[in-house]
Amino acid sequence: MQRVTILGSTGSIGISTLDVLQRNPHKYRVYALAANKSVDGLFEQCQQFKPAVAVMLCPESAAQLEEKLRNAGLAIKVQSGMQALEMISSTEETDVVVAAIVGAAGLLPTLAAAKAGKRILLANKEALVMSGALLMSEVQANNAVLLPVDSEHNAIWQCMPVSDTQQYHFENKGIRRIILTASGGPFRDWNIADLEDVTPEQAVAHPNWSMGQKISVDSATMMNKGLEVIEAHWLFGMSSDKIEVVLHRQSIIHSMVDYVDGSVLAQMGNPDMRTPIANTLAWPERIDSGVEALDLVKAGRLDFAAADFERFPCLALAYQALKAGGTSTAILNAANEVAVEAFLNRQIKFTDIARIIAEVLEIIPSTAADSLEQILSADEMARKVAHQQMQVLCNH
Repeated sequence: MQRVTILGSTGSIGISTLDVLQRNPHKYRVYALAANKSVDGLFEQCQQFKPAVAVMLCPESAAQLEEKLRNAGLAIKVQSGMQALEMISSTEETDVVVAAIVGAAGLLPTLAAAKAGKRILLANKEALVMSGALLMSEVQANNAVLLPVDSEHNAIWQCMPVSDTQQYHFENKGIRRIILTASGGPFRDWNIADLEDVTPEQAVAHPNWSMGQKISVDSATMMNKGLEVIEAHWLFGMSSDKIEVVLHRQSIIHSMVDYVDGSVLAQMGNPDMRTPIANTLAWPERIDSGVEALDLVKAGRLDFAAADFERFPCLALAYQALKAGGTSTAILNAANEVAVEAFLNRQIKFTDIARIIAEVLEIIPSTAADSLEQILSADEMARKVAHQQMQVLCNH
């Protein structure tokens, strides 16, 4: 029986994970659930899954949750704050950690899980984007197992040479390139000039996947895909020139691996996050995920197109940051978080997101990213400069 900790249990990945666990009660039980401030959501999950520990990042929310659980007669230990997240990720009481907290907040608990040698199901992009070298070295030094939940990286993982899937370095394994597929988001067919006028409501309406607001905007700008290029570099040890992005509007092929002998292996399936979650939970075995079988005849056709850097400048910026190395990717990520939040709050235009990120990358020099302190310092500086650039734009 595997004991599971879910960081970000009230988000879409967390909910999907609990759905898969529920279908396989003889294999898994929930040890801990953690959320930011969704008291009602976490309370309902506690009632249903009865974890030993529940953690809320926000202390006020934790106090509310504790009261609700007490009134319901549930003896579940409630804790709050970042240290509590690190504790439930590294304790001997848990075997599997699902890292699904959005944003930089997911970094410390993911590192804690790696140091404790856990099986980590990584759904948090930022941990690798901000601190790829650091996280991968902790994983390898402590015999942790890092499995990607992101549908694209999970697809690549499934198409990799089987015997080597614990080496995290595939550069010399006869692989010519990795091909990441992207739906292109809701604006793939828009006139580029009209992108100035995109509203937050339009940006969060994704054609194929259901996701949170931040990740939906990232999908619309294709920063999401840019972050995935950076992740793929760290997960699979491939240089940026061997990682390609192709638009594929149906989201049926989740990614491909092109081998030197001319073989291209693709992983296909209905767009449902329960597939990669079930795959990483059970690897190297397979379990029921509740996802319906792919009907190829119904799908009918699969289309592919080149990714346009003019339409999607955020994708170009991500490649630029990856090539620059060091803290550049942490700077890119922080500036993007600030810009997306400003766009969702109607403070800037959709097209200003890329402008702000480009300015921040221009202003802040990249330094070595050898320690957590250096990475967090670059993150803080980038947020500050991004806010300043936002003010400049707003005053124009």
